[in-house]
Amino acid sequence: MVSNIVDLFNNILPIIQAPMASITTPKLVAAVSNSGAMGSFGFAYSSAEKINSDLREVRRLTKKPINANFFIFTHPEIPSDDEYQKAIKVLEELPIKGDIQYNIPSPPFFPDLEQQLEPIWEYAPELITFHFGVPPSYVIEKAHSLGMLVGVTATCLDDAHSIENSGADFVVAQGIEAGGHRGTFDAYSVSDEKLHALDLLKSFIENCSIPIISAGGIMDGKDIVNFLSKGALAVQMGTAFLCCDEAGKSSLYRDAISTHQKRQTAYTLGFSGRWAQGIENEFMSKIDKNFVLPFPLQNSLTSPLKAFAETMNNLEYQSIWVGTGFKQARSLSASQLISELILEMRT
Repeated sequence: MVSNIVDLFNNILPIIQAPMASITTPKLVAAVSNSGAMGSFGFAYSSAEKINSDLREVRRLTKKPINANFFIFTHPEIPSDDEYQKAIKVLEELPIKGDIQYNIPSPPFFPDLEQQLEPIWEYAPELITFHFGVPPSYVIEKAHSLGMLVGVTATCLDDAHSIENSGADFVVAQGIEAGGHRGTFDAYSVSDEKLHALDLLKSFIENCSIPIISAGGIMDGKDIVNFLSKGALAVQMGTAFLCCDEAGKSSLYRDAISTHQKRQTAYTLGFSGRWAQGIENEFMSKIDKNFVLPFPLQNSLTSPLKAFAETMNNLEYQSIWVGTGFKQARSLSASQLISELILEMRT
C-alpha cells in the first residue's frame, strides 16, 4: 500500500501499460508488472464474474502493483424504431458478403458499475482508473479507504478540473495521438480541443495541482524521457504493447499492424457510437457520413459484423484500434519490451 501516486512511481518504472479491453490478459498484466512497470486491465464491458476471475489469476502470477480500468457509461437516448432500422440498413448495404444478422440492442445496454466493482473491493489493485467521466464520489472514497489510488482520463482542461475537484489522485492526459476510444466526458464534446499529448501535458501542468500521467503516441524510451522531462509523473502506453506475445488479440490483429504500414490512422464513430482511433479501412470510409446509433448501442449493433469479418480474415470491417505510432510497435514479449524501453531511456 502506498500513500500517494508520487510514492508509487518512486518505486516502480514510470510506465503504465494502457488498459485495453480484450487486449489486457492476466498474463500481459502480470508480465508488465513483474518487469517493473505497471500492468493494467481494461474492464470496460466485463462482467463481475470475468473481473473476479482475471484478478484472481493475476494475483496468482504477480504481487506487484496493477491497475484496473472501467468505463463510465451514461444511459443513451433510446432511438426510435425508424432510427434503429436506418442504422441497420446502413450496415446491410455495406459491400461485405455474408449472412450477418443485425439485431436491435436490448437492455441492459452496458454492465452495472457497482457490480463490476465488487471484485475490486476484494482484491484492491493499487490503481483504479476511469474513462469517459468521473466515478461517483462514494467510489473514490471507498477506494481511498482501501488504500487504492484513483485516476481519470481527460482530453481537455475542463474535464481535468472536474477530475481534480472530485478528489481523484491523478489525471491521465490523453493526447489526440492515442488509439482506441477518445476519453471525452461528453461523447460529442465541443470542448475537446484535440491537443497533441505534449501540448495537453503543458496545459494540465500549468493549470492543475494533481499529478499528470501522459498518454498518446508514446512508443519508445526517447518518448518516455521527453514526457518525463516536461513534467509528466509517468506515461501510459497502449499501442506499444499490442504486439506483445501475451496480448489477448488474435494473430490477425497483430498481422494488421505489421502489414498495414502504408495506411494511416483515423477516428470513427461508426464502430461504437463514440470517437475512436484505429487503422483506416473500408468500413470507416463507408460509414462515417451515415447515420449511427449512440454509444454503446452502435457497438452492440456492429458486433455481428466485426465477428463475421474476423472469421473471414477480413480486416476492412474490424476495429483495429491503434494510436498514430503503430508502425513502431514491436513483436516481443512484454518483459523484452520493458527491457528495451529501459535501455532506450538510459541511452
